[in-house]
Parts: sequence; C-alpha cells; structure tokens
Amino acid sequence: MDYSLTFQIEGLAIRGRLVRLGPALESILLPHDYPGPVAEIMAETVTLAATLGSALKYDGVFGLQTQGDGPVSLMVADVTSTGAMRGYARYDDVRIKLLDNNTGAPVPRLLGAGHMAFSVEQGTHTERYQGISELDGATLADCAHHYFRNSEQLESAIWLGADMGKNKSAKGALAGAIMIQRMPQSGKDTEDEEDGWRRAVAILSSLRRDELLSNDLSAEDLLYRLYNEDGVRIFEKHKLFHQCRCSEEKVINTIKSFPLEEITDDDGSAHVTCEFCKQVYAFSANELKSIFDT
Repeated sequence: MDYSLTFQIEGLAIRGRLVRLGPALESILLPHDYPGPVAEIMAETVTLAATLGSALKYDGVFGLQTQGDGPVSLMVADVTSTGAMRGYARYDDVRIKLLDNNTGAPVPRLLGAGHMAFSVEQGTHTERYQGISELDGATLADCAHHYFRNSEQLESAIWLGADMGKNKSAKGALAGAIMIQRMPQSGKDTEDEEDGWRRAVAILSSLRRDELLSNDLSAEDLLYRLYNEDGVRIFEKHKLFHQCRCSEEKVINTIKSFPLEEITDDDGSAHVTCEFCKQVYAFSANELKSIFDT
C-alpha cells in the first residue's frame, strides 16, 4: 500500500494511474477523529489528489480543494512531487449528525453546491496554475470527470473507492483509485481507437471495490485481470507517505502578521494548532515578546 504507479494499455493510446493507500491514509485521518461519512469522503479526496498529481510533471505541490454549502464545507488535500501527502476537512458536526444513516449521493449530500479547485505550485519564481470546476456529479470521481471533460478536453475515467474499516474510525483505513486517460492523437481517431477506449472504460467499471483495496492482490495482478486481453505495460512505482509541512518557523512568520493582542490568551501566551496534522505550537508571553521585538 501507499504508492502510485503508471501503466499503459498496449495497442491503445491510453495511459493509466493506479493509487493504493493504507497506513499513510490512516496517519492523515486519525488525528482528526472525523465522523464516519466525513472520514470516508476525506479519504477519497486524498486519494484523488494523489491520483491526479501522479499524472502531472511538476516539482512542487499539487493541491485539491473542495468548497460547498453542505455539512462538509471545506476539504483540502495536497501531495508533493516527492510523494508527501496531507489533508484536512472542515465540517458542521450538528449537520453531520442530522444525516443519520441516510444513504445518498455523497457529493450533494455532504458537500452540497460549490466548486472543486486544482492547483500546482512550483516555487515563488513560477506562475501558479489553478483550475476550477463546479461540484457537478454524485461522486468526487464524477466531479473530476466533469472537470476534464469541460476544462481539459481530455477523455478520462476514474474509479475511486475507500473503506474506513470495521468501526469506521479510520483505523485500518484503505483507499484506492484507477484513472485511465485517452492520450491526444494527431489526425482523426479511427473506429478501432474509439472502440478500444469504450472497451477500456467498460472494463474499468466492472472493477469491484474489494479488488481495488485487497492487500492480497498485487497491482500487477489487478491490472492483468482488467486488461490482459489488450496487454498492459506497468512502469515504476512511486512511494506515497504522510508528511505535514508545518514548522515552528512557518508558524512564527504567520503570527507576526497579526497584531499581538489578537493572538494571545488571557495569560499573554499563544497556542497555534496546525489544521493538517493537529500539531500544537505553544508560545509563552516572554517568547512572544521576543518574537515581536525582532
């Protein structure tokens, strides 16, 4: 678990990415103690970010963010070009509890109306790329399809799944995704190429969640099961892992941008909690004086 890999369906202009997450996903989710529905859609968000990021060539950070008027108002996930992932969600606990155990499409039920944004940051001397799309679809995969279809004009199909374990607490959480994309070709597509793409999408839709998430089924065996008729070429795996980018230095730079009286507690101290990893940074009154005097 905790890797992405690239594959190619032989004889067809189709590239794919497979992502599987386990311990790294658990490390991202557990500190937040999310309710079950929030943990599951957050797991899918992190997995989708890792999948889309693996399809790009960049040296920096790929980010995925959703904002909506539903019980889960904000989700943020990002992955660096070295494979470091993190993420968090903001939600209304009262509204989540009112959902009870009702079933329904997760995006309108949990996220509501809003948008999904993709970004790539490669340093201060490089222009930041951002793409925005409406939350149009029943699932996060549907929303990604909508973005690629309307913004990138790139035919894509994504299968996304997550399992929060027996008690839904994210202990033992697993998630995975397979994305296939039809590569641009020069000239007019032939009927055989059209048929090949439709067949590849149909085969992907036959995938079961237990197959995608199984620890007993290797990536190679899984892809062979799906695309053995055409043949599939598998490239190198890339490790994914949980790592937050917060630090005391970054926190100090942030708090210095606010008036001192706005960040201090009654005793003159200050406490800052990272939204991604829940690390608490504490500063005494004397430490704050030293920080603001410099």
